[in-house]
Amino acid sequence: MKKIFAGIMMLAAVAFTSCQDWLDVNNNIDAPDYVEAHLYLSGVIQQFQGLYWDATNVTGEYTRMMNGSSSYAGHTYPGSSDTGGEKWRMTYWNQGMNLENLINQAIEAEQWTLAGIGYAIKAFSWDALTKYHGDVILTQAFEPGRTSFDYDYQDVVYDKIDEWYDTAIEYLTMEDNTFYGTKLTGNDWIYFGDKAKWIKFCYSGKIRQLSSLANKANFVTEIAPVLVGYADKAILSNADNATVTVSGGGPDEPYGAYNNYWGTSRGNLGTGWKQGYAIRVMTGTVPLYDENGEKIECEDTLINWDSRYKYHLNPVQIVTDTNVMAEGHWDPRVVAKLGTYSDSCFQNIENLDVIKRHRYFTGISPWGRNTTSNMTTLDGQGRWLYHDAAPYILMNAAEIKFCVAEAYFRMGDKASALNWWKEAIADDMEFTAKYLKPGKAAASEKEVSGGDKITKALFDQAAAEYLAGPFVGQMTADNLTMSHIMLQKYVALYPWGSPEIWVDMRKNFYDVEYTGEYPYNGNGWDKTEVKQKRDEDKTKAFFGYYLSPANFADYRGTYSQTKNLEGAPCFRIRPRYNSEYMWNIPGLHALRPIPGDAVYYHCSIPWFCYPNGYPESYPDVTIE
Repeated sequence: MKKIFAGIMMLAAVAFTSCQDWLDVNNNIDAPDYVEAHLYLSGVIQQFQGLYWDATNVTGEYTRMMNGSSSYAGHTYPGSSDTGGEKWRMTYWNQGMNLENLINQAIEAEQWTLAGIGYAIKAFSWDALTKYHGDVILTQAFEPGRTSFDYDYQDVVYDKIDEWYDTAIEYLTMEDNTFYGTKLTGNDWIYFGDKAKWIKFCYSGKIRQLSSLANKANFVTEIAPVLVGYADKAILSNADNATVTVSGGGPDEPYGAYNNYWGTSRGNLGTGWKQGYAIRVMTGTVPLYDENGEKIECEDTLINWDSRYKYHLNPVQIVTDTNVMAEGHWDPRVVAKLGTYSDSCFQNIENLDVIKRHRYFTGISPWGRNTTSNMTTLDGQGRWLYHDAAPYILMNAAEIKFCVAEAYFRMGDKASALNWWKEAIADDMEFTAKYLKPGKAAASEKEVSGGDKITKALFDQAAAEYLAGPFVGQMTADNLTMSHIMLQKYVALYPWGSPEIWVDMRKNFYDVEYTGEYPYNGNGWDKTEVKQKRDEDKTKAFFGYYLSPANFADYRGTYSQTKNLEGAPCFRIRPRYNSEYMWNIPGLHALRPIPGDAVYYHCSIPWFCYPNGYPESYPDVTIE
């Protein structure tokens, strides 16, 4: 059975089920007038590919994982464009009423397991939607006959999502006397009807949501204890990871969307996909700045093996360093997660000394070239998560454990934080190795057929050394910082988890230096500069990360004078253009503290970032 990538009409799924099911659901020879609840499930789940669209073009840009739209690089947005609006389309349109029908019909038929799965999917999708857009239309979303809609503020949406997760858990734990047969195993492309894993999915989703509230004034006393209390009920093993199975037959598939969005056959990554910040983090090459924000030039060639760097590197690296030949210093995830020109004929995939010396640059494809031509010829079906048959990753054990580690850290229990942090890194090593597809040696570059440039056995060996080394195994609770948690999470979620990393960056206000409850013009930024913490600051969450208008070499510049409110960076993505800015301006205009139709609406800080509730007014904003 194929995976269905239909649009709003999930009824297309019927065409891939049995003839008996087709006959049962049709009274109208032109289109089904009733669809059994389970037949919606396949198409609803496959719409999660939309998360990768926006991760590639938008959140990948903000997190410096991928190069997306130039507008998003400048913390603005393209005008009159639906770029960045796929989550909106996925939640309201592609899943939309199809998911509502699934839930309602399953409840009516007392199919409690299916209803629980539906609510779990709904909660997850709306969580992704509101973290991305902020305030959204919820209460009136599916009211028939409406041509305009009022927005719900994010605190209301968060409460509803939590309620949906609880409802999902309730249904999934109820006795279900339905005989599903293949109705679940043949349509649930995440857990194939496994109720126990869906329950873990729900608790993991609740942990994710609570983690986004880390800046709240009551996080340590009220929220964090609830978060860590869910930990033993959540995804704690890679065997329970939430992933969407993808067919991935390559060019032979009847529809290109049967392949992963990042696979070679669809060509959506192309060139320039990898940002320099990610490379610096994963190669231990974050530079050292002087007191004026200038990089410090080396008087002599860098002592380490790599002589490319004419500037001093920061002596405190968080994930790894350039002393790669010392045991435990090299992080093998770099060769899987980043593309490289090195070893273009795959002659050394079993030679660790050579692999450790591979070089990584911005502006190349994930398959290790700077051109998109002949991808399926030279790269086969791809490699790692950039493979036609790679699953879509929704949540995994490493991510959840990093959330728990952060909660313990903020609660002051650094010993527990350290243990969860180490387990999370080990889980990501296992996760990374699982999807490796080692290439084969070729006589010339024209004969290569793609693949990863390390074997699984060698990766596991290097992973064990790294986990026992100075950056993980020898780390102590006293030396653990927020940057250690955030940057290891950054590497673990690279690049599929960029939406959640963007949540982490925003809840930390991009490491902006400010006073009071939140930054604003004159208190963290102005029209010419965003003032950010230096890397020496132990409270900094994202070591080495600077926004483009910061007063540091290579980052000096200014945001748009019209689209960025008094020099503010982006904190939310505006709603989908064709859904709202064409048809629902009054609803947008009513939003506060910044109207949704303002050209700088994307600078409006979402509720999850504020220590308390929304401010009654925002400094320097005139509400018309």
